[in-house]
Amino acid sequence: MQALDGVLLIDKPEGMTSHDVVNHVRRKLGVRRVGHAGTLDPMATGLLMICVGRVTRLLEYLGDGDKAYGGTVVFGLGTDTEDAEGAVVAQASALHLDVAKVREAASQLTGEIRQRPPQYSAVHVDGRRAYDLARQGKKVELPERTVHVQAFQIDDLRHEGDLALARFHVRCSKGTYVRALCRDLGALLGVPAHMRSLRRLAIGCARVEDAVPLDDWLASNDPASHLRDPLLYLEGLPMWRPARDALERLANGQAVELGQALSVSPGALVLVIYAGTVAAVGEVADGEPTMVRPKKVFWKRG
Repeated sequence: MQALDGVLLIDKPEGMTSHDVVNHVRRKLGVRRVGHAGTLDPMATGLLMICVGRVTRLLEYLGDGDKAYGGTVVFGLGTDTEDAEGAVVAQASALHLDVAKVREAASQLTGEIRQRPPQYSAVHVDGRRAYDLARQGKKVELPERTVHVQAFQIDDLRHEGDLALARFHVRCSKGTYVRALCRDLGALLGVPAHMRSLRRLAIGCARVEDAVPLDDWLASNDPASHLRDPLLYLEGLPMWRPARDALERLANGQAVELGQALSVSPGALVLVIYAGTVAAVGEVADGEPTMVRPKKVFWKRG
């Protein structure tokens, strides 16, 4: 990787969009090619994975890992955005709730579940974002999607007047809306609910403890020193280390025989590693012998 190619782990503050963070990184590093893996809403804080330089071409793989969050859900108030930034649209007493009831309901939202994204979400509807339509007062029935929730842990429950507040931890697949989990948790308990706070704790093997707060990074005299090798966070893909002649054929757009190096299924993606870095991403073709065809190539002869 070049000096300004890598992964930057930022602890995002509240009140800033993910794109705002990307713009700060562009200006600080003087690099145009910057992107983020996994959006955080402005009210959310925590781990934001920033890709710089050529690593932006790995965004889809770096952001593919499971996510972990901590947050707070409020029972007794429902909002149009399903979080604390929205307008209240439903209200009911949550005095009857106790932690045992909430934990039992949360257990019903684990495993493989069907989830309807919030109206205020970035889902595309006929070429437009759902949140744009929602802001115009247009109601759109967003289709459900299948997501996987490995854990939905309720840490505690307390009451504030007629409301009940629970702290939670969630580990879930890419594409899961935690706001929707909070909404659906309330529905199972028979009361409106919304998400008051959210903090992302992990993306795959990347942890917020390893991230640098944005303000600290912006104040750094050596901001590039925080860039990390993407191989640290590409744990979900098998790695193949071919000889140079095989790599050259891949770089020329040719399929290359995988041999006995890996046991993979047709359609699987393979990280092609050369000289200790990601040289390409290949896709396993169907047939015998097992061949790998190039999907993305980063390596250049030198």
